[in-house]
Amino acid sequence: MSDDEMPEARELLAGVEAAVREVGATLAARRPDRPCPASTLAEARTLFAALDEPAAAELRRRLGALRPGAGWVADELAGSVPAEGEWWLCDTTDGAVQFLLGLPQWAVTATLVRDGAAVLAVVHAPQLGATYRAVRGGGAELDGRPIAAVERELAVTVAGTSQPPLVARDRLALRRAGASLSAVAGAVLAVRNLGPTSLQVAQVGSGHLGLFWQFGPDAANLLPGALVAAEAGAAVTDAAGAAWTPAADGFLAAAPGLHARALPLFSCLD
Repeated sequence: MSDDEMPEARELLAGVEAAVREVGATLAARRPDRPCPASTLAEARTLFAALDEPAAAELRRRLGALRPGAGWVADELAGSVPAEGEWWLCDTTDGAVQFLLGLPQWAVTATLVRDGAAVLAVVHAPQLGATYRAVRGGGAELDGRPIAAVERELAVTVAGTSQPPLVARDRLALRRAGASLSAVAGAVLAVRNLGPTSLQVAQVGSGHLGLFWQFGPDAANLLPGALVAAEAGAAVTDAAGAAWTPAADGFLAAAPGLHARALPLFSCLD
């Protein structure tokens, strides 16, 4: 964003954070305190919808009041975003599986996308007490404090990874995910899946994770964390090192030096 736009963006960011926090508090209060009793996918979806849909409607109402001219991406599982105009891309429960199991690793996210690129994002994990936020060109913060990605050697790096919600339909992404896990696990200190994709990518920006990678389109979950990580100084690319876009089929985020050392791990997956 330009310097002239920054004050307005900061004011909008504060409003978005307030909306996300309110919705997160409501969901946290209603979240099961024990694992979901559903034994089938249909049962789990029904239970989840009863919690998620009202929260999504409330977030949409509050964000619509903040930015009346922005559209709303209705299907966050689509894996893509509109290439033109302003749109809200949100996920009231990134980490739905953990949410239903009564685990604390889930997050509420809100991202303002302009002409296909994220310009503002909030990632709020109510039960972990962590709130990331970023404005394009304005840096990134965790709980109000500026953050920066941390350089590490591969041998002491903890890497995060995950899979898109519909990855089972993408055989190439599945194959690359498996091959990359072997490649990365053999080079780093540890590989972990710590829950919400958006939160893990943001954690690269704060240095809690050294790097994060994933295969398969996953715009709703990657965009907010990608903005946070990039504004914190991380290199954010596809798995081949090219500039990442929401339509890319691979993702890699890490501090620049670490990113350069990790990139060769993904060069022989095909």
